[in-house]
Amino acid sequence: MARFLLRIAAPIVLVGSLFFFSVPSVFAATQASLVGPKSHYLALGDSLAYGFQPNFNFSHGYADDFYADLKGHGTTSYANMGCPGETTTSMINGGCSFSVLRKFPYIGSQLNAAVLYLELNPGRVSPVTLDIGANDMLKDINTSTCTVSSTWESDLATVDANLRQVILPKLASAMTVNGQRSGDLLLMNYYDPYQNKCPGELPYALELNQHLAADASGYASLVDVFSPFGGAATPNPNICGYTWMCSWFHDIHATSTGYSVIANAFERTAGY
Repeated sequence: MARFLLRIAAPIVLVGSLFFFSVPSVFAATQASLVGPKSHYLALGDSLAYGFQPNFNFSHGYADDFYADLKGHGTTSYANMGCPGETTTSMINGGCSFSVLRKFPYIGSQLNAAVLYLELNPGRVSPVTLDIGANDMLKDINTSTCTVSSTWESDLATVDANLRQVILPKLASAMTVNGQRSGDLLLMNYYDPYQNKCPGELPYALELNQHLAADASGYASLVDVFSPFGGAATPNPNICGYTWMCSWFHDIHATSTGYSVIANAFERTAGY
């Protein structure tokens, strides 16, 4: 049974979140006016939003930690639609690889479910947190040889198009009531779990986060996770403590400590 569970966990571990970089000078330009917390909190994204850990502790993710903080500000409801393995394309069209692990039940794509949730609770949802895009780029990375595929740029363009033309506009529209934004949309960038193993890939991770910052502009406030995870330092001493990379799992997901660091980054950006 343990061997079977590990076989299931392995692909989830790989798809959760891949690169993680940020450009602080870009962040300021992507900050939107903040509304503040409301009664409902909605978490969206991939396995990081879900709170996946390879030891099957799924209750100490960043969304769980952020919700614990939000309860002190009057938030009483929490819906986590994050799906391990979600890409920007599957978020739009459905087909998330590990939808059986969903914490919040819904039918169809995560984006459609999120829009419906927002429409059923007009003016009562804030914040909405999102991390998405890393899994789109997974197939371009070979961590055995520390090389990046020639399809990187075209896949990155898909992430941009899906975020900028579909996901963020639809979420922003569903969060607009009587012509006014009724809640805060927060998009996080990524840390780089392979920062010590493949330091030569840092420019690609940085590029992904630069694109996420540009995509967020006008729609969401960008949350800098890369910097509190240790920034661009190589070797990065936080990788072992904040992720499972140095454990026998050799897993890219955050530990409970790492998820707490991510939650704190959301709290600092939101200011509540």
